[in-house]
Amino acid sequence: MVPALAEVFREHGYAGTSLALISAATGLGKGSLYHLFPGGKAEMAACVIAEIDAWFESHLYRPLREQDPPETAISDMFESVDHYFRSGRRVCLVGVLALGTSRDLFAEAVRGYFARWVDALAGALRRAGHSDSASVALAEDIVAQIQGAIVLARALDEPALFTRALATLRSRVATAAK
Repeated sequence: MVPALAEVFREHGYAGTSLALISAATGLGKGSLYHLFPGGKAEMAACVIAEIDAWFESHLYRPLREQDPPETAISDMFESVDHYFRSGRRVCLVGVLALGTSRDLFAEAVRGYFARWVDALAGALRRAGHSDSASVALAEDIVAQIQGAIVLARALDEPALFTRALATLRSRVATAAK
């Protein structure tokens, strides 16, 4: 059910997601939804964010922090990002929540998602031989460019743009390492 909820929030944003839309997507009536999520739509969104966070922890953050060699972890991160965002066809729900009117409701979770990504990537870059300041700056830039590429690919309805952006970022990381 949580993946269905995630897609409704991705498509309509938090403010635009109604219980009627959630009901249609999940096949559950409002009573059943409130039974499962007594906190209503906010609890549903929080569960979706927690599932996204768990996926990113497992597929990106932990490998970036622990996998050796770090260059492989960074390469795997790009593969995982491409897979997760369906080569630019899927919006970043955390990004949607960061920009929407519900921003304050989920500010801590949104901040944690991006901060942990930047921190884990900067750590891998450091282990790969980059200086502390260069690692943080490059990690921030990579995450920002990935997020921007998702938006641009969706706005232009050109998923290949996302794939090209990831290839450019991979090349940039390889060049910066030399």
